[in-house]
Amino acid sequence: MSDQLLTLSGLDNGYGASQVLFGMALQVQRGQCVSLLGRNGMGKSTTIKSIMGLLPSWKGEVLWKGQPIHGQPPHRIAKAGIGLTPEGRQIFPNLSVRENLIATAIPRPEKSSPWTLQSVYKLFPRLQERASNFGNQLSGGEQQMLAIGRALMTNPELLILDEATEGLSPLVRQEIWSALALLRTQGMAILVIDKNIRPILALSDYHYIIEKGQVAWSGTSGQLESDPALRTRYLSA
Repeated sequence: MSDQLLTLSGLDNGYGASQVLFGMALQVQRGQCVSLLGRNGMGKSTTIKSIMGLLPSWKGEVLWKGQPIHGQPPHRIAKAGIGLTPEGRQIFPNLSVRENLIATAIPRPEKSSPWTLQSVYKLFPRLQERASNFGNQLSGGEQQMLAIGRALMTNPELLILDEATEGLSPLVRQEIWSALALLRTQGMAILVIDKNIRPILALSDYHYIIEKGQVAWSGTSGQLESDPALRTRYLSA
């Protein structure tokens, strides 16, 4: 069995007449945590939308386990084994926490330890405390936990997080990073976007810095940490 889960190559995409991605390429292997870094407007979220079929690609390939998934609808891509925690969370405001979690769940009985309500509640105890509350009654941090839990309920092989901790308090951020670190020890492959470099360096195996819709640099946490000039050039506000 190949270790390669997700492969993007030569990906062009955009909105209307405006091109955003120019030959975007990246890879995620089984059990690997990979980050997408870069300033706002450089194409990170457009890359995620292209992977998930939310924005049909103009050109290039998106391969899942070696098979093309570009052109497929989002629900088929999710069913294939990719779970998304989207930017803005996009939880259902008029459903309870429990209903949010089960609304898009994908049971996978073949998995030895599938994600269930109880395992999500164990990862995020606050969700169990708020199980009967509606989505619009939750704090921002609780909504993000719910968005992650909802993605896990699809029992994915790859978890994608677009802005994992944006707008959250330091305490809640730490809770999210701790949960992601636990998922990684359990063998979950993760593709994450976030602006908080320190926890990203601690969590991720490999990084892609995107500049104007293409990869400007890629490398390990050690390489990125040892090059402050690189971080200043591409990541400073």
